Amino acid sequence: MNNHSFSTLHFINRELSWLEFNGRVLEEAQDTNNPLFERLKFLSIVGSNLDEFFMIRVASLQDQVNANIVKADPSDLTPNEQIERISARTHKLVVDMYNCYNRSLINSLKKENIFFIKPKDLTTIQLDFIRDYYDNNIFPVLTPMVIDKNQPFPLVLNKTLNIALLLQDTTNVNPIFGTIQVPSVLNRFVEIPSSESKKSFILLEEIIKLKLTTLFGNHKIIATGCYRIIRNADLDVDEDESEDLLTAVQLSLKQRKWGSAIRLEIEHGLNPLLLKLLEEELEISAEAEYKISGPIDLTFLMKLSGLKGYDSLRYEPIKPNAYTTLLDNDDIFKSISNQDILLHHPYDSFDMVVALVKKAAEDPDVLAIKQTLYRVSGNSPIVEALAQAADNGKQVTVLLELKARFDEQNNITWAKKLETAGCHVIYGLVGLKAHCKILLIVRREEGFIKRYVHLGTGNYNDITAKLYTDLGLLTANPYFGADASAIFNTLSGCSSPSHLYKLTLAPIGLRKKFLDLIQKETEYAKLGKQARIIAKLNSLVDTEIIEALYNASTAGVTIDLIVRGICCLRPKIPLISERITVRSIVGRFLEHSRIYYFYGDGEEAIYLSSADLMKRNLDRRVELLFPVEDPTAREKVMNVLALALQDTTKARVLNSDATYSKINKRGKEIINSQEILLSPYARENALDEVVPTRTEFVPIISYRRN
Repeated sequence: MNNHSFSTLHFINRELSWLEFNGRVLEEAQDTNNPLFERLKFLSIVGSNLDEFFMIRVASLQDQVNANIVKADPSDLTPNEQIERISARTHKLVVDMYNCYNRSLINSLKKENIFFIKPKDLTTIQLDFIRDYYDNNIFPVLTPMVIDKNQPFPLVLNKTLNIALLLQDTTNVNPIFGTIQVPSVLNRFVEIPSSESKKSFILLEEIIKLKLTTLFGNHKIIATGCYRIIRNADLDVDEDESEDLLTAVQLSLKQRKWGSAIRLEIEHGLNPLLLKLLEEELEISAEAEYKISGPIDLTFLMKLSGLKGYDSLRYEPIKPNAYTTLLDNDDIFKSISNQDILLHHPYDSFDMVVALVKKAAEDPDVLAIKQTLYRVSGNSPIVEALAQAADNGKQVTVLLELKARFDEQNNITWAKKLETAGCHVIYGLVGLKAHCKILLIVRREEGFIKRYVHLGTGNYNDITAKLYTDLGLLTANPYFGADASAIFNTLSGCSSPSHLYKLTLAPIGLRKKFLDLIQKETEYAKLGKQARIIAKLNSLVDTEIIEALYNASTAGVTIDLIVRGICCLRPKIPLISERITVRSIVGRFLEHSRIYYFYGDGEEAIYLSSADLMKRNLDRRVELLFPVEDPTAREKVMNVLALALQDTTKARVLNSDATYSKINKRGKEIINSQEILLSPYARENALDEVVPTRTEFVPIISYRRN
């Protein structure tokens, strides 16, 4: 298939591409057009994103360096070179984060009469309040530690905020080290008395610093400073050696707390002796240190953004299409039988999916429910409904992926609950993560068996469904039903599907399917026919897919990619990717849906999928690709692509040098795709408002207002 030879110059490094994505999230925190409390959220997300990035991606690279692996990635960077470039980019990102916090957000909060008080500015009344608060709430949970010949350096927990101290006592000539963890069980910021028109807060670590003499009374405190470490949390569960995957995952979760230190954040101006001791004890290099000019760990801003009484500083609450006619219908199944239903969350309510599972749990004609769960909420109504279904005597099978990163503990809890209720729980597959999103309901109707299927691009999570954009298809199409049954038999280990009518499954045939679709478009272009590919996804990393897209571009295929996060394809390279554009949309909602469109010489094919174009999705996960065939549903998907391709507000365009640029709005209509989709009028009149049009040579999707 590959007609050209591609060099390392044609690929963008995966990790650096991800950092650019996090930079786009930071732009949302910097954007004064966004409501103030939403900007706080965005800055919090930048911080938590970085934590996870270092815990997993940088940790993996460090493991490779430690193992003396020098193999370069497709962009020709060795693990060590990647770490060096990541460090340089992240240091700049952290500076930008704290410039945003110190120079913009703090001042904006002051204008709203919200203040963070420094210790030197506390009034007598505030000091009295802090003394009582400390004695009653903080002191009982503190554990001060002094490190000397009798007490080794403690195991500092991952992601915890700590205060380091340099102490002097009468028995030691040399200063000794002390440390205390800022309790994560207490609120990071404490409201203190102020005038009625103001809200004043002080950070927990500032209160503890004021009271350190109550903890280290026998020592003279020479210097103090906050620090925080990020540890390697890249879990490697040995499934082949473990008879009980549940036990193996639980054990690895405990190990996550104590992985080697990958990143060290220190308060700006930390005493050099304290810093040297931390470097030695944590075995961390200067390149992995980040001097912080402000509060370490800004994730507390997420909680601050939830302060009551400030609705004007947030986005207006969304009013999703509730599909009330369907929800109120005594027979949801009849509604789905009448026509395939395409849901676009959060613009369409996720309640429709929850209602379907609840109805199935109660319906005496439903015989069985089978569902995959990857990430579910902490109080999941879907899991409750599945447990109720089992209690009602229905056969319930749940494939619950225990290895869903950072949701392992939550999933373990649900697995035990489902088993107790009588559900048959499958704990994922050896060597593969089950990432597909599929629900099958088997129902007896008029003496026959009928199957109802839900397929989605996102998780069965009622919380994230309000924050992520995802697409889901509800269908009673018998071919989809037959495929769903075959896939669940495969997941339970009973068989391998010999034939699927509509669905394509990874890791069995999904890679080939994508390559065939791209190749078919390439052949049309070579024959001088119209050829176009549009893909909306989260990440584009797979080298073979990228090379196929390059070949398609050189053959004359017009390719528009809407890639929210990582993109290793380099667009607009002369003679290689001149016909490829890449854009990223970062806005109020996390763009999460995966859509794949192929013009097909006028026989347009539209697919939705749980899979991104990454090696892990195509080769190491169970994923699904499914076609959208209903005319109304197809038009709705085209509307989503139309708006995304013409967004001039939240979209950024990827340049050939791997940087991103804002859209030049000159002469263009101001289009914010997410805001338009939020409009009830736009949703109700979608087919009138947004229509696909064609030109003589290349199919173009355009957005049009009446």
